[in-house]
Amino acid sequence: MTLDPGLTGHQDRPVPGIDNGFVAGYRVRFDEAGATGQVQSSALLRYASDIAWRHSEELGFDRTWYAQQGRWWVVRAVELEVRQPVPMGRTLRVATAVVGHRRIWARRRGEFCLPDGTLAAVAVADWVIVDDRGRLLRIPEDFGHAFPNPELEGEIIRVVLPSAPLDAARLVLHVRPQDVDPMGHVNNAVYLDWFEEAVVAAGAPEVTTTIPRRVALEFAASAEPGDAVEAVAWRADDGWWLRLTRQSDGADLVRGRLSRA
Repeated sequence: MTLDPGLTGHQDRPVPGIDNGFVAGYRVRFDEAGATGQVQSSALLRYASDIAWRHSEELGFDRTWYAQQGRWWVVRAVELEVRQPVPMGRTLRVATAVVGHRRIWARRRGEFCLPDGTLAAVAVADWVIVDDRGRLLRIPEDFGHAFPNPELEGEIIRVVLPSAPLDAARLVLHVRPQDVDPMGHVNNAVYLDWFEEAVVAAGAPEVTTTIPRRVALEFAASAEPGDAVEAVAWRADDGWWLRLTRQSDGADLVRGRLSRA
């Protein structure tokens, strides 16, 4: 991803109504665009995660700080709505802010704007803090001072799947070294790539590029190096459902839904 330093920095209200935030420019690279010449959905999730880290680093919570504390933020669920096509080579103004929290999770909103100010996509992600053993931790008071935001009344994003029909499309995927992030497990954007791969294999490639579209992913567990993962995809009324499970033990990894927005 290529950054535009002229857009980069802390801003009080890059997301309307929120008094914390960070903004940066991300140029869509050749390898981040699909066959249509438009940005891939997973690239938008990667921008959202990267700018969240940069926002945290600017306020003193960098990777070294997290390592010393033995705690890490991980994405538990995400919703991505793609509203406008974003061509290769276009620089997006990406803004992020923590828009609310509950006792053990916090919600970030990312907005992706074209150079003329048109809102091209929105990503809402629910994050949790875990320790080195993967156990959930309460959000420290430090974050409340650094990222002022209201307490949310709603619940974390959920994807409730119906039972898969017998004719659901099935695809076996294997975790490759490049799929693993610094946390040692599969990055959340990879799961979206797998979702779209399963839908394409089922014969519906147009669903993955239609505008507008919306995807919701709930992460139940993490795939790790060496895992084989089964993707089961089937049609919904206006899109597709997905379940990813680990073949070795049948554990649910990801539940998802892809539809027209």
